[in-house]
Amino acid sequence: MPDPTDSTTEAQPLKGEEAAQGSPHPGGKEDSCWSRLGLSRLSNWRTASFFLSLFLCLIVVFAFSFIIPCPVRPVYLRTWNHTFPLAATYDFLAITDANSDKVLDVLFVIKAPEGSLNISCVNQSLPTPCVFMSAVAGTNGETLWERPLAPEFHWAQCGLEGLGTVGAGCLLSHANQLTAVNHQSGEILWQLAHPPTFTSKLPVLSVPDLDNDGVSDLVLIGPGQAETRLVILSGKTGAQIGSEVVVDSDEASTHRLYTTAKGSHYVLLQKDSGVYAKALWKMAAQAKAGSEKSLKKDQGWEKKSSPESGEVLLYKSDSVQHVLRIAHGKKTSDLVVVTQGSVEAVKGDSLQSLWRTNISRLLSEPSLGHFNKDGTPDVVIEEDIGNGTKRVVILDGSTGGVLWEVNMWPRPNTPRPSAINTISSFSVFVLWGEMPSETNSSNSASEERFSYMLNPQYPNVLLEKSNIIDHIIAFKATLLERGRHACYIMLMGPQGEGLQGTVVLSKRKLKEDVPESRVLRLGVSPDEESDAEIKEAFDRLRFSKEV
Repeated sequence: MPDPTDSTTEAQPLKGEEAAQGSPHPGGKEDSCWSRLGLSRLSNWRTASFFLSLFLCLIVVFAFSFIIPCPVRPVYLRTWNHTFPLAATYDFLAITDANSDKVLDVLFVIKAPEGSLNISCVNQSLPTPCVFMSAVAGTNGETLWERPLAPEFHWAQCGLEGLGTVGAGCLLSHANQLTAVNHQSGEILWQLAHPPTFTSKLPVLSVPDLDNDGVSDLVLIGPGQAETRLVILSGKTGAQIGSEVVVDSDEASTHRLYTTAKGSHYVLLQKDSGVYAKALWKMAAQAKAGSEKSLKKDQGWEKKSSPESGEVLLYKSDSVQHVLRIAHGKKTSDLVVVTQGSVEAVKGDSLQSLWRTNISRLLSEPSLGHFNKDGTPDVVIEEDIGNGTKRVVILDGSTGGVLWEVNMWPRPNTPRPSAINTISSFSVFVLWGEMPSETNSSNSASEERFSYMLNPQYPNVLLEKSNIIDHIIAFKATLLERGRHACYIMLMGPQGEGLQGTVVLSKRKLKEDVPESRVLRLGVSPDEESDAEIKEAFDRLRFSKEV
């Protein structure tokens, strides 16, 4: 008779094995139950962890979607106009972020009995009409703030570091006062009587901290009695630091701050006999002993200074008209000196001539832009070549060679050339004048003024835009936001600064002119693109603050 055990083993081999081996422990059945219970608890913990993680993820998503608001991009108007009847205005435009929305706004000055925010001169106990400094939003032209001040207006400069404690602001000269204004709120930071012994003039120089209060200070330079004088003011309070200093026995026509490669600050003085430089540390020591301790000295430039006057001769000529600075990175720069007959670049450190180009009579102050992609700014000049014709020429900033030129008729009351940089290492140039044609005349009395856009990718093409506009007091081509929204700002009014009439401040996006412009061909290229392709190339441009 077969063994029952064998049958069981044959039918259920695993069970037979367990029976043959027996239980490993006396309490095997209980251990098996506890093991199953542990696995069950572990599974519950895993499920709870999963749902907890899911819950936390949903909370984060909910917070970012609803509780934490997404940044809202400003809504732009492509064009806007701000009109001020019965007002006067001046050649002053400043572009800065006045409302902290990361979009640049426009600051300007008018003279009127009342501002656009219903602030009157009478209510502010000021003579009427008075001076209003105003800020309008770059996005839509709405007035952000305005500050009434005593007339008359002389000059204003913005972007000065360390005014008060706000980081940067504007300084105005008006009546017999100097007033520092917060560019974001219009609040007066400090106000004092203008130093009486001389008349300061632009530019105001923002210099390193000289009175150890942690804020940059200001240098005012202007004519005294047949001499050039200097005053140092605290950027924080406006208080005068030390005494006035006689900078030079001659009167300087203009001045600027120049920093050498070694970080030493010099004041460049343009005089009848040429361009000279004087170390800031020397003048600070004259004003107040010890205030020069924070300033660096450049031994190379010190060796070039005159033992008698302490000045460094940069360029000797009796016909200097303009001095420009060409930057090479953040530390080094060269100088471009424009005289009645030449444009010459001078090496910033060695003061050696780099190149020289002959020109005829200048019609406007030169400007800078990038025509080629070598990283060095190029020089744009307008010169009178006779017969009612001007020549617009772009000179290579590295060699002085002619990169591009065109002849056109000058038109009265048109801005000088300007440029806006692109991300492609070149600039778009904006020119004003009128191109000759068979249908127009150089003696045209038309109120039309023509602006032209030049894209260096198409050097034989200009986009021509006809404009019927009032007298232009100030013009500025710029970007209102980092890397985008290239536009130009125009301040128009009566024919002359300070004259009463209708004042109009307008903004127009640069690309708005493209569809309305005429493609003007200066020559024939082998692979000539159609007008639509050229306009599309302008529309594809992306702009940048720097190249």
